[in-house]
Amino acid sequence: MKKKLFLILVFFIVFLLLPFKIFLLKRPYGVSEKIEWGLVFSKFHSIEMGLDWEEAYLAIVDDLKPKSLRLPFYWQDIEQSRGVYNFADYDWMINEASKRNIKITLVVGRKIPRWPECHLPDWALSLDEEEQKKEILAFISEAVGRYKKVNSLYAWQVENEPFLSFGECPKLDAKFLDKEIETARFIDPDHPIIITDSGELSVWLRAAKRADIFGTTMYRVIWNKYLGYVEYPLPPKFFWIKANLVRLFYPDKPIIVSELQAEPWGPKHSYEMTLEEQFKSMSIERFKDNMNYARQVGFPEVYLWGAEWWYWLKTKHGDARFWNEAKSMLE
Repeated sequence: MKKKLFLILVFFIVFLLLPFKIFLLKRPYGVSEKIEWGLVFSKFHSIEMGLDWEEAYLAIVDDLKPKSLRLPFYWQDIEQSRGVYNFADYDWMINEASKRNIKITLVVGRKIPRWPECHLPDWALSLDEEEQKKEILAFISEAVGRYKKVNSLYAWQVENEPFLSFGECPKLDAKFLDKEIETARFIDPDHPIIITDSGELSVWLRAAKRADIFGTTMYRVIWNKYLGYVEYPLPPKFFWIKANLVRLFYPDKPIIVSELQAEPWGPKHSYEMTLEEQFKSMSIERFKDNMNYARQVGFPEVYLWGAEWWYWLKTKHGDARFWNEAKSMLE
């Protein structure tokens, strides 16, 4: 508790002093049209939405033509039986991306994108926490060792927003997170490690300290069970200030947007809500506004969150507006 209070105090002191420091920094941020737009693709979420995940994936890489992809490795998908690994589907996805010269970030660990946030095979649920940790390290070792020489590999992301208490996950063990990062770095010293954190709810320093590349999420409208729909009243300069706070401590740390909201956030999964409900948090106007917001923040790489939803709307509901808007932006 004392450590948390100290970090909060440091954040607000620096927040007050930062306007006087920004001009001394090497690379302040600002409006940029020179952004490399990428996409996140989840096999797990595609299946949840009732899609043919292979068909959706090929449509994304062939029609949208992203320059970069972020692919979560779902532990329960790859190691359905203890000690038996099946990477066939991920081999295929990586192969198809490589054919198209798409650079790839691979996400490994227990807490990775999509609800319930922590993803475990059934056999691991009965293990105690220490046994689970051993198996997670074994899984990371297997994945990193398998793909470390892939030409299109850009980076490894270890865990997803590990310092954000969100989802059905155990309490963070920072020492174990360090072991995960150390394991990935030892097996593959040639590719950077990305560590991500919440754009709106975290200070970033603990994640940035451990990262070769720091990734922030960027959500504009969320749903809360007490407040309903909430739009964050945060101008782009909020992200500039937080980025420059990181630069005060880690001057040359690259910062990217690992997830930019481009799909709904409501009281249920998107595929369980009416379209009317979905569009409350993600209309086509909001979609465009979010892209413009990211441009005003000006971080050099931005990964859009929601490609599976655009495809679902297009193929299941005949609404291609989001798909076409993303396609024109990625060109």
